[in-house]
Amino acid sequence: MEKLAAITTTSNTFTSPVLQTPSSFWKLPRINSYNLQLPLVSDYFDDPGKINSITLVNQLHAQVIKLPQMGHSDEISQVLITSYLKFQDFESALMVFFRGFGRNFVVWKSFLEEFKSFGGNPVEILEGFCELHGKGVEFDSKILTVVLKICAILMSKWLGVEIHASLIKRGFDTDVYLKSALMNFYGRCWGTGYADKVFDEMPERGVALWNEAMVAAIQNENYMKALQYFQEMQFMSVKADNFTIGKALQACAKGRTIDEGRQIHGYMFRNYMEKDLAICNSLINMYAKNNKVELARKVFDSMDNYSLSSWNTMISAYASVGSFDDAMELFHRMEFHNVEPDIVTWNSLLSSHLQHGLYHQVLNILRNMLVAKLQPNSSSITPAIQAINELNWIKLGKEMHCYVLKNGFHCDLYVQTTLLNMYVKNGELIKARAFFDLMKTWNIVAWNSLISGYSSNGLFDDAVRLLNQMEEEDINPDIMTLNSLLSGYSLNGRIEDALAVVEKMEILGMEPNVVSWTALISGCSQNGKYKDSLSFFKKMVEEGINPNASTISSLLQASAGMSCLQKGKEIHSWCLRNRFDEDVLVATALMQMYIKSGSLQSASEIFRWMKNKTIATWNCMIMGYAAYNHGEEGIMLFKEMRDLGIHPDAITFTALLSCCKNSGLLDEGWKYFDSMKAEYCIVPTIEHYSCMVDLLGRAGYLDEAWDFIKTMPVEPDASVWGSLLQSCRVHNNLKLGKIAAKNLFELEPKNSANYVILMNLYTISSRWEDVDRVREEMTAQGLKIQFGWSWIEIYRKVHIFSEEKPHPDTGNIYFELYHLISEMKKAGYIPDIKSVYQDIDDADKEKVLLSHTEKLAITYGLLKMKDGSPIRVIKSTRMCSDCHTAAKFISVLRKREIILKDGVRFHHFQEGRCSCNDHW
Repeated sequence: MEKLAAITTTSNTFTSPVLQTPSSFWKLPRINSYNLQLPLVSDYFDDPGKINSITLVNQLHAQVIKLPQMGHSDEISQVLITSYLKFQDFESALMVFFRGFGRNFVVWKSFLEEFKSFGGNPVEILEGFCELHGKGVEFDSKILTVVLKICAILMSKWLGVEIHASLIKRGFDTDVYLKSALMNFYGRCWGTGYADKVFDEMPERGVALWNEAMVAAIQNENYMKALQYFQEMQFMSVKADNFTIGKALQACAKGRTIDEGRQIHGYMFRNYMEKDLAICNSLINMYAKNNKVELARKVFDSMDNYSLSSWNTMISAYASVGSFDDAMELFHRMEFHNVEPDIVTWNSLLSSHLQHGLYHQVLNILRNMLVAKLQPNSSSITPAIQAINELNWIKLGKEMHCYVLKNGFHCDLYVQTTLLNMYVKNGELIKARAFFDLMKTWNIVAWNSLISGYSSNGLFDDAVRLLNQMEEEDINPDIMTLNSLLSGYSLNGRIEDALAVVEKMEILGMEPNVVSWTALISGCSQNGKYKDSLSFFKKMVEEGINPNASTISSLLQASAGMSCLQKGKEIHSWCLRNRFDEDVLVATALMQMYIKSGSLQSASEIFRWMKNKTIATWNCMIMGYAAYNHGEEGIMLFKEMRDLGIHPDAITFTALLSCCKNSGLLDEGWKYFDSMKAEYCIVPTIEHYSCMVDLLGRAGYLDEAWDFIKTMPVEPDASVWGSLLQSCRVHNNLKLGKIAAKNLFELEPKNSANYVILMNLYTISSRWEDVDRVREEMTAQGLKIQFGWSWIEIYRKVHIFSEEKPHPDTGNIYFELYHLISEMKKAGYIPDIKSVYQDIDDADKEKVLLSHTEKLAITYGLLKMKDGSPIRVIKSTRMCSDCHTAAKFISVLRKREIILKDGVRFHHFQEGRCSCNDHW
């Protein structure tokens, strides 16, 4: 502080925040040759709408100066300021403010907002102050207090220091209001330490200075320091006022310190402050921010009077934790108490529903808001655009864009950026670029959004060009800019390029942050490089970077991709120790990990434990039931979800139809497919049509499936024809199978699996010449039959069984398997030689069945895992019917659970039964 205070001006002039200031800045209003009469002047000030030119403003200003009987009231000053701003004469508006109006502490902030709203640059206010001071104008402590507050807002660090030095020279440094303004300035611009030094210099500290010290600490997010000040006040016998208590509760709310908050609550009771309306509102907010909504409600119910802020705070508290029924109950009670919800009420409902993923409700709330004839503001519009973005309703998004233009929100930079992001996220990059080019001003978020859009879509040349343009505009890329590029490279599998971006960050003096590492982990995970994901996570922790919820979710995705249950359990334990399991994103990722790792029960337990479920959480659990062939349970969960008022989305119906097709629920599948558009206004996509083709085909209704394909309003893709081909193989329909295969060869000429299925179909009919022809076609295409594999994890070690490479313990495995087969045959097992698609005799076919990799993996598990734990096997391709039958027999004879995940779904074998009920 001594160093800062020692900076004194060498002349009677402050350094302007901007170097050049026109010499004509402080012109007096020009007086025309005629004078306005006093009654006429008063009329203009009574009705400012009559002031229609800058000339008239100058004339009125001159008359005010000439006629002392008019006085120089705040009302007249306000009219003059607004009129000058209206006609873009910012210099004259500033002159009126500093020559009198600025002494009013109440209006300085509103003047700053008004100045900006008319297009003025706030820096000009400080320029004007410097120019006036340079011309010898002496300002009193009130004006200097206001200027310091503006310095703090505009972060004009050195001008504030110069003013401080001047105050010391002039002996103003003991003024309480100036000291408060100085503390505010240093707290915002230089940090809490400097604000503390100003505070320590005061020999006598009244409650106002203690309050300012608390404000400075809170602004710098040093909430415990603010509470320490409150405690010191008590030791110094300084009586806290209502403002002090409000700030102390604010520190408890933001710092999540519930124990200190309860102590302050007790202080309120002891000092008879519990009836103060503003303090009660702060108390409600403190309990709400600490997730003690029931205590917040007790405070609310104990209040004798409510302000609109009371209702808003309590409604926001309920909404923020997802208690929307309670929030809406209070919302409707407001009407009973004759309290009209204001824009804050509606906006809190909009933002909280958005936060919990209830995107349809966001749009319904906005619609109800318009019905109530309340004009939305930018904070209302942006959640609606974000909800539309999440729903991928680009058509409605374009309608919202029109609404924005018609209602004047297009000048709001936050709204503009949200619209830009909507176009980017929906892949409308040409429209996004056109919208970007039309924006009058760009913030770093707009640049980053478009760069992210180009990067995530693999348009790296466009992204780099935009990055270069950004630098040409003298806008320095920040960590988010480079993270956008890094994320794009990672998502597109270009890990080396992503690591090059990390190197560029370090060259520019930027430390890769949690977003950077998460992008690498997520990119590797989504591109099947699961071990690399784990490796990057390990390196991230070694670098001292704490993971966030997105990091852990990406890590769990990698674990799920490997179907590695033990690794997933370790991550779950880490989540529990670090309280990440309470995050809805992480909890949903944990569910998905357990589902893909063969533990549906664990996923279900997490689902039931979760308090705040998003639509993604419900979808994940329904899809889990589908994967395990528990179709009825999936349908029951859908009904529960619907009864709770949660609107399903397109993914919900994909999961629901998967439940139906995997469990053979044909009638239910048709019912839900028909209800999509009729009841929920969801247009079926190709995924839904593919489910229906699979559902009909599996049930043996192949002709109906063919008719369904022909009448589809969308072009069938590989998933549709693949579903039909698989069903034709199961039901031995060569005619339709050939049609499906022909279309697949055109759509996926390099997918050898389609050729193999067609060969199997010919093999069933013993058409060996056609089998040879298809094999020759594969050779001509340069394709090879992909050999299947299975693997099992035993005591943290993974064992792989492949048709190409034998396992080191093959002899012992086959010895045990022969014994098993002998026992199974005695129990009624008959090998299904139809599962062998080779032109060999039956005895050789039985030998081939023994070599199936899933049988070898199960047998090895029985040999090595003597603790009776479930045997979990992962298989790369579809399980054959013989292995399916064999697994049922083994589960009885060895009294073991067998959980096998094949290329399509899970099979849970227990006591001779499979979870799929043989419908697979």
